Amino acid sequence: MKLLWIFFALAATAWPQAAGDVNVRYRTKEGRVQVAAGLANPDRDKTQKPEVVVAALGLKPGMTVADIGTGVGYMLPYLSKAVGPSGKVLAEDVQTDFLDQAKAKVDAAKLSNVSLILGGFTDPKLPPAAVDVELVLDVYHHFDEPAKMLASLAPALKPGGHLVIVEYHKADSPQPGHILREWSEVQREVEASGYRLQARIDRITVNQYMLTFVRK
Repeated sequence: MKLLWIFFALAATAWPQAAGDVNVRYRTKEGRVQVAAGLANPDRDKTQKPEVVVAALGLKPGMTVADIGTGVGYMLPYLSKAVGPSGKVLAEDVQTDFLDQAKAKVDAAKLSNVSLILGGFTDPKLPPAAVDVELVLDVYHHFDEPAKMLASLAPALKPGGHLVIVEYHKADSPQPGHILREWSEVQREVEASGYRLQARIDRITVNQYMLTFVRK
């Protein structure tokens, strides 16, 4: 019994502040301005390959997709097009200044099927049982408390819905030390939170993998 208690104690302490120092720039307005410039860089398409990523999500017209940590809304035009006028895109972020920029992008492109959501650091505030696909693109490593966030994401999925995580391979991170966990570690963390890995694409882009999960 004592060994079992130690195991759970260690497991609990392994999760908090899992993002380390990667969120430092997000804590100031000046830092977020720098981050936003990178997220909106037109050259990002060459490496991010948004159309390839969206095609792999299996979205169909009429579906609802949530863009977790949408930032300045980089992926929104591609997601909006994939689900069509009858579908919905829920663009979530925890930073109001990012959401302001995402709104400007939505308004300029007239993306009428996109709604913006101000989420929390451990709860994206998504409607229950409403989402077909939750996309976590280059965001998972920013979760300070992954277990709580994963627990909050689960109720929003429709039966058979998917949680999709796209991250850089640790060795291929554009910023050394920015990615703290390998894909296998991410898989273990997510599965420990009540999900089951359904598919893995090792190179959805040159440097990124895609993990697709369903709820157990």
